Amino acid sequence: MPGKPAPIKKSPAKKAANKKPEPAPESEPPPVEAAPVDAPPADAPPAEAAPADAPPAETGPVEAGPAEGEAAPAAEGLAAPAMDLLTAEGVTPAVPAEAALMEEPPKAPTPPPPAVPTSAPLDVSVEDVNDSSLTVKWKTPETIGDSGLDGYLVEYRKDGTTDWVVAQEELSQNNLYCIKNLTSCDVLHVRVVAVNRGGRSEPGSLAEPVLIREIGERPKIRVPRHLKSCFIKQVGEQINLVIPFLGKPKPVVSWLKDGQSVDTRVNIRNSHKDSIIFIRSAQREDSGIYEMTVKVDSFEDKATIALQIVDRPGSPADVKLVDTWGFNAALEWTPPKDNGNTEITGYTIQKADRKTGVWFSVLENYHRLTATITDLIMGNSYSFRVFAENQVGVSETSAVTKGVATIQKTGIVYKPPEYPERDYSEAPRFTTPLADRAATVGYTTKLLCSVRGCPTPKIEWLKNKVIIGDDPKYRQNSTQGICSLEIRKPCCFDGGVYTCRAKNEQGEAAVSCKLQVKQVILPVADNEKGK
Repeated sequence: MPGKPAPIKKSPAKKAANKKPEPAPESEPPPVEAAPVDAPPADAPPAEAAPADAPPAETGPVEAGPAEGEAAPAAEGLAAPAMDLLTAEGVTPAVPAEAALMEEPPKAPTPPPPAVPTSAPLDVSVEDVNDSSLTVKWKTPETIGDSGLDGYLVEYRKDGTTDWVVAQEELSQNNLYCIKNLTSCDVLHVRVVAVNRGGRSEPGSLAEPVLIREIGERPKIRVPRHLKSCFIKQVGEQINLVIPFLGKPKPVVSWLKDGQSVDTRVNIRNSHKDSIIFIRSAQREDSGIYEMTVKVDSFEDKATIALQIVDRPGSPADVKLVDTWGFNAALEWTPPKDNGNTEITGYTIQKADRKTGVWFSVLENYHRLTATITDLIMGNSYSFRVFAENQVGVSETSAVTKGVATIQKTGIVYKPPEYPERDYSEAPRFTTPLADRAATVGYTTKLLCSVRGCPTPKIEWLKNKVIIGDDPKYRQNSTQGICSLEIRKPCCFDGGVYTCRAKNEQGEAAVSCKLQVKQVILPVADNEKGK
């Protein structure tokens, strides 16, 4: 069964409003009624009215509503006397911020900016043409604006007429469009218009009308590899450049130098397959950027060739003798005003004695603008000159110092350097020892070793610990530390232990080896044959 609705209680604030104010004492002014701004809270519907249609009373949230509703009116009831008291004292109560915001009139919405068309499409040109169609391309307008860009319209008209025909039914979203179903040999003017909410833009048109016909071969310039970078020649040299190209029918070739027409000194000869630039004697004013254009109807191709004519540089400027001290002189100069139309690679500095007047180069391919000349001769006076260098060569003239560098004579006493004496004495030491070996009876053999020591050690040879001495069977030799013992035609009794002993003031050293002398034994059959 549905529960009973909650009882509706009157708000204390409403009771306070209905109650008549009590008469104030005579000594105090009569109270002033509350401002109208407090009326809405007093006349507001009680909080208990909201949950009147709520679920049955058995549920917990139904009873919680009136308790909260009573707290808010009680607070309003206490605030009302305080407002009356402020009004009675002549103080105007502050208006709540929420009420002030509600009283402000709503602002009118900002109108949208007016729609503005875009600028004209850029660089309208021909992409392809044949007997029945024409393809044009263009670039996006430089200025589009807030209205955006909806698409492009392509329009054309025949030469001699004024009526423009729209080429497509819908706006084109691409920057390329092919106009089809054209009549051969017609001459057409084409323009492109950008469209948006602001309307049509200014048209971008082809520079020249287009002849509708089949192109045999598009123009194409084939620049040789050595002309793709800057082509350098010296003054006075002959220039003959051949630039081949393609195109059918025969293309129209034109040349420009630095954006201007080519000088009459430059001879240009064109054929159906190449173009030739010929200069009999190149001059520096021939340097520049040459632009070649090959054109077939509305198609064209361009190429640029950089030509640089170089010469020897001028002489450096303002060569000065900055200082002279001891046997040295300091120079400085500034780069030449004429660099020969190419970079300065270095300088050559020369000196000349005033007595002889002969010039000698002291620095070549020098890169700085200051130099110090050293090792000048005492008592002489010197002049200096500087040449500039570039990739062509050395300048024909030089800049000579105005002043003279004089190296004064001074009393100089040569004092030889003193070197401490070093003790090189060393005890004998064998660097290469004797090696055991075998010899054959009747065949001379030699024993070798090497020794070092200071002073030069005395060498002795021993056989089985007995000094050999001056036995003519043995030859002893010692040269620059290499010791040798030659045994002439040894026999079986010459085998044994041989020792080489070296002695000097610092000590002695010895090395030994074993020599074995073998007898050759012939087979019995060989002996009988010998008999």
